[in-house]
Amino acid sequence: MRSDYPQETTSVLTWILSATLAGAALQFAFGQLGFRSFDALFALSLDGLRHFKVWTLASYVLLHGDLLHLLFNALGIFLIGREVAPLLGTTRFLQFYLAAAVLGGVLWLGVSALGGGGVLVGASACVVGMLVFFALVYPEREVTFLVFFVLPVTLKPKILAWGLLVFELLGLLFSELPDALFPTAIAHSAHLGGMLAAWVYFRFFYAAAGWDRASQPRIEFATWFRRRSPAPEAPPKIETKTETPARRDLRAEVDRILDKINSHGFGALTEDEKRILDDAKDMLSRR
Repeated sequence: MRSDYPQETTSVLTWILSATLAGAALQFAFGQLGFRSFDALFALSLDGLRHFKVWTLASYVLLHGDLLHLLFNALGIFLIGREVAPLLGTTRFLQFYLAAAVLGGVLWLGVSALGGGGVLVGASACVVGMLVFFALVYPEREVTFLVFFVLPVTLKPKILAWGLLVFELLGLLFSELPDALFPTAIAHSAHLGGMLAAWVYFRFFYAAAGWDRASQPRIEFATWFRRRSPAPEAPPKIETKTETPARRDLRAEVDRILDKINSHGFGALTEDEKRILDDAKDMLSRR
């Protein structure tokens, strides 16, 4: 069964967080030394694209304006990303993350062109994109936030996404566009680009795969800081001494499920398929 059972490896979310923190550390170090060329090399700007720095359409998400900016985005990547990444799988999650960054950068460049200046840094477009994607997959799933880490507030993701969309549109129309000559500190256009990337990816790639969005239980963000494990189940009575036809059928079924995880992510599995994986794991542990 492919090395008996899937081995746990470093997740794509860990790599993204590590790259984000490393980018901020290098940015801070070069800034303290008085070298601003690092920001000019990786931050997104119209002037940079005129000099063919096309990589800045993605690299700008590794830089941040200050420590608070970095902290909020890193928390967003961790808290929301650990829910979205299993739904897509490693490759598709990375594709989605880069798509949100690029589309967010493109929309911001369109607004920036009106004034002809400014630079864009930060992973906010990707964080907002992940939040909207989560809301599209689980629109009715209740989520509890701790406001100021004290007051619990329960919302449905679809309400949160609609509220965020209204806020970003108002910010674009009444703050970013009027101040195009003097760019605002909040890149509403980039956030809208991340949201658009989430809708496009969900509509034409994720939903097109035919995954059934079953009703989901409520969750609490506070529990996301703890490592979660599936509830223990009584081990099934499976004969392991001989290679019976049923055992061979189980082996083939596990291979099919692993192929499905590689193609569509763990979130695409049905409850029966998850149970089959648990049965196989229990059987192997008794060998």
